[in-house]
Amino acid sequence: MHAPAPPRRPRSAGPRERFAQWALARHAPGPSTLLGQRNVYILPTAAGWMFALTVVVLLLGSINYQLNLGYLFTFALAGSALMSMHVTHANLRGVRVSVAQATEPELYAGRPATLALRLRAERGARWGLLARLDDGGAQVADLQPGTEVELALAWTPPRRGRLPWPALRLETRFPLGLWRAWSVWRPPERLWVYPAPEQPCPALPAAQALAGEGAARRIGQHDELDELRAWRDGDELRRVVWRKTRGEQRVVRAAGSSPARLRLWLDWDAAGAAADTEARLRRLSAWVLAARARELDYGLRLPGRALPPAAGDAQARACLRLLAAWGLPQEQGHD
Repeated sequence: MHAPAPPRRPRSAGPRERFAQWALARHAPGPSTLLGQRNVYILPTAAGWMFALTVVVLLLGSINYQLNLGYLFTFALAGSALMSMHVTHANLRGVRVSVAQATEPELYAGRPATLALRLRAERGARWGLLARLDDGGAQVADLQPGTEVELALAWTPPRRGRLPWPALRLETRFPLGLWRAWSVWRPPERLWVYPAPEQPCPALPAAQALAGEGAARRIGQHDELDELRAWRDGDELRRVVWRKTRGEQRVVRAAGSSPARLRLWLDWDAAGAAADTEARLRRLSAWVLAARARELDYGLRLPGRALPPAAGDAQARACLRLLAAWGLPQEQGHD
C-alpha cells in the first residue's frame, strides 16, 4: 500500500504579483478612485535608459576634452529629462477613475464582452492616457479639464462564477516617452459570469399548461401558442395579431382562443444527453435564455436545488446565477 502523497505547498507569489497586491491596496475602496502621489508610479522606459546612457557618454566626453559647449548640451539634455519626469507624473495625477455601468453586464464564460469605465480630469488637460485591462483590450484617451470620457474595454471572462473585475492599468508616456507613469486599480465589486449557452439552442423540454388551460405539450422552436386565422369583415381590431400581419393581409386570433400560459421546468436530468457537467450547464443556460425570450413561466431544477417557476428578467438572472455558481467553491461562486 502506497503512502499518501504529501500535501502540495501553496505557490508563493512572485515579485510582480506582490507588487500588484501592494499597489491595489493603496487605493481607497469604492466604485471610484482618485490617482495621486500614493498610487501613481514612474520608471524610465527603454528609450529613457538609452537617453540616460547618451547623457553619461556626453558628460564623460565633455570632461575628457574640457568642452564648455559639451557641458552646456549635456546639462540641457539632463534638465529636459528631469522636467519631463515631473510632467509625465503630473499627467496621471488628478485623474478620477470609476465604473460607468449603471447595471451589471451580462457576461458569459469564454465570450468576448465589454466593460465600461469612466475617466475624469479634476483639473488641467491630460494627454495620451492608455487604459487597458488584464488579458483584455486597451484604448487611448485625452481628457479636457472637468470633462469625462467613457471607455468600453474588451474583456473575455476566462470561466464561469463570481469573478473579480480584471485589474485596470492606466499609464502615460507623455510628453517625451522617456518615462512611464502608471497606476493599477480594480473595482471592489465582483462580476457574475454565466455558462456560455449551447449553440444552436436545442428544443425546449415539455411544458405544462397552467390549471384549466389544456394538457402538457412540447414547445418547438417555431410553434405558435395561438389559433390564428385570416381577417374577416366584422372582426375586432383588438384581436389582430400585428406581428403576423404582412401588407394588407391581416391575421386575427380565433374567437374563444387565448394564449395558453405555459409552465416549463428546466431540469438537470432533461439535459442528460449532454456529455458532462459543463455541457449540461451550457444547455440549461441556453434554455433559460430561450424561455425568457418567449416570456414563459419556467423554473430550474438542479440536484438538491430548485427555483419555482416565474417569468421575466429577474427569474432569468436568478437561474443564470445558480448555474454560474453550481459546483464551485464558496469563494468562486458566491458573494
